[in-house]
Amino acid sequence: MIPVIALVGRPNVGKSTLFNRLTRSRDALVADIPGLTRDRQYGEFKAGDTRFILIDTGGISGIEEGIDSEMARQSLMALAECDLALLLVDGRAGLTPTDRDVVDRLRASGKTFRVIVNKIDGIDEHQASAEFHSIGAAALHAVSASQGRGVGQLLEALEAAFRVEAPVEPDAEEADQSEETAEGAEEGAADGAEADGSVAHSQRARVAVEGRPNVGKSTLVNRILGEERVVVYDQPGTTRDSIYIDFERRDKHYTLIDTAGIRRKRSVHEVIEKFSIVKTLQAIADAEVVLLLLDAHDGLVEQDVHLLGHVIEAGRSLVIVCNKWDGLPPEQKGALKADLERRLVFAEFAEVHYISALHGSNVGDLYGAVDRAWASSRRKLPTNRLTTILEEAVAAHSPPLVNGRRIKLRYAHPGGSNPPVIVIHGNQTESVPDHYKRYLENVFRKQLKLVGTPLRVQFVTGENPYKGKRNTLTPRQLYKRKRLMSHVKKGR
Repeated sequence: MIPVIALVGRPNVGKSTLFNRLTRSRDALVADIPGLTRDRQYGEFKAGDTRFILIDTGGISGIEEGIDSEMARQSLMALAECDLALLLVDGRAGLTPTDRDVVDRLRASGKTFRVIVNKIDGIDEHQASAEFHSIGAAALHAVSASQGRGVGQLLEALEAAFRVEAPVEPDAEEADQSEETAEGAEEGAADGAEADGSVAHSQRARVAVEGRPNVGKSTLVNRILGEERVVVYDQPGTTRDSIYIDFERRDKHYTLIDTAGIRRKRSVHEVIEKFSIVKTLQAIADAEVVLLLLDAHDGLVEQDVHLLGHVIEAGRSLVIVCNKWDGLPPEQKGALKADLERRLVFAEFAEVHYISALHGSNVGDLYGAVDRAWASSRRKLPTNRLTTILEEAVAAHSPPLVNGRRIKLRYAHPGGSNPPVIVIHGNQTESVPDHYKRYLENVFRKQLKLVGTPLRVQFVTGENPYKGKRNTLTPRQLYKRKRLMSHVKKGR
């Protein structure tokens, strides 16, 4: 089993900074603002040859109210999961009453914990750590998470604490039995799973949950996972960071990404919200399928359309989800469906589902939609099949004339996946009008039965082998060539 370590402590002591330092990533959002982290963030790091799972948590103050109480509950959940807790304290601020409250919670949980005295950059580490020895933790380490001071010694200590001793050499009879067991294990692992049970990155469908603030993204994530995995609160902007969560359902593997809501640009004033939007856009780029949530009570607003257009432009598969459907009057349901059908013509390839994330109504239908969109985006397209479809489409509806000459489309072949790309070769392809491009896209999508994924059709014009050769001859060569042709005509 891989050891699990949780970073806990009061707000603004540097937990996310240490998380990024240990995992060598920028997964956790970092700023000099108390309470920035709200959800559990998971990552991996290595100390020597030992792998660890690391959990970043929100701050615990002991006097939580409102959304802070939900943050504290997430921290306590992480504490229940971990094998070791690292209690971060501020070496510059000294031991505070809030730190003592966190220590009391750690002792009540029964978990082993170590004290990490952070922010020792520029000061004497022994002087900064002196008063924290009174806590009586299993061990104490002084570090500077922002500059990396003392982090190497911390890694060595963690490796030593969880180092697995080398096994004793077995007897000859036991060795034979172990060899047979190993052979059976190798046969069992031949299906493609890795030794530690992890799944290859390409075999996981990465699904991002996107939408405006307060449309129910975190509620839907918790409903899909069947647990209170992320903070849910009736306040716009509850989620600030993008949370990546691996899970499995019916032998299929997914990575679910909960993201911060994106508001209109003119409504964004806080620096933190700007960083949250950047992380959300990065999540769209990382995802393969996007669940775009709409608020059924608000209907389709301009920000929804802009966000939908960004998802399509990024080439991501799309499932449109109308949340808060329960309790909506029948006439309002009909009006919303008609509005979606009228305004989302450019996204007609996407399936539309009407759910209630709070009550779980129709949430199970989203798995099939995600699977279909994911499979369509990764489908292998044979060249002969694409060329046949192209020939049939051209025969049914020929390209228009350009300057008195007919556009000729000769053959097609695949050009990539996620999203699928079809490359068409021919003459004068740069003059193919937009309406004919849309016609070909629709024909290919219908014939190939692509669902939920955008389709890219690219055109390539073949080079004329005689282009530019007329003027390559010198005037003397042209004169000789003309005389030669006149002699041929006269039969000389």
